[in-house]
Formats: sequence, C-alpha cells, structure tokens
Amino acid sequence: MKKVMAFGTFDGLHPGHLNFLKQARRLGDSLVVVVARDANVRKIKGRFPRLGEGERLRKVKRAMKRWGYKAVLGGLKDPYVIIRKEKPGVIALGYDQKSFDRDLKKKFPKIKIARLKPYQANIYKSSKLIKRYAKK
Repeated sequence: MKKVMAFGTFDGLHPGHLNFLKQARRLGDSLVVVVARDANVRKIKGRFPRLGEGERLRKVKRAMKRWGYKAVLGGLKDPYVIIRKEKPGVIALGYDQKSFDRDLKKKFPKIKIARLKPYQANIYKSSKLIKRYAKK
C-alpha cells in the first residue's frame, strides 16, 4: 500500500487546492494532507495566513472525509516530524512549492518527490484570489 503525503497552507480552500489534492491521491492508495502551521507559513511566506490553522485544518478535513483520507497539522519546531511518523512513499508538492524541495530529497532519499501540475494558476492561486477579492 503506497501512502502519499501532500503539504500546503490551504488558505481559503479553492478549486486549485482541490485539484492538487485529487492529483496527489492518484499517486497512491492513501493520502495524508499536512496543513501548515501559522508560524511556519509566516517563516516561509513572510506573512500569516488569512485564516488560522484550526480553521484551515477543519476545511481540509471536511474535503478529505469525502474521500476517506486524513488531514493533520504540520510540526511546529520540526517540519519533518510528520514525515517520519507517517512514512509516505510519495510526497506530492504543488507547482509553486519550492521551500522544502532540496531538503526533502536530501533527508528522505527513498521517498519519491512528485511535482504536481497547476490548475488554472492564473485564476486559482490563493495570493491572486486574496488580491482580487481585497479590491472589491
């Protein structure tokens, strides 16, 4: 049984996120979705997410429940703790997720890293959606 793990902020779950998760689940038999902690989002993106980690996790859990997969919060001090705990065979990264790419390959050489395709990135990208709706 091949386990897939996908990471993301999921700040306002939108069709781009859902497409990313559908692509990820096709890579194996089970899927674990790791929702980034607020503090880690700030470190990586330089800002806090619009929605708190609890709300983002609830939304992702609701979506995952339909498919029978699980969603968890990422580690605060050690972002790799969840990988060691779950032992995935594949880690699915979005087309724009660059922050852990080299480290993942170095720390987990036996895990396949899959770069997934964008879904209408000119429309369904959280930062673009936030800017678009902030103007209204």
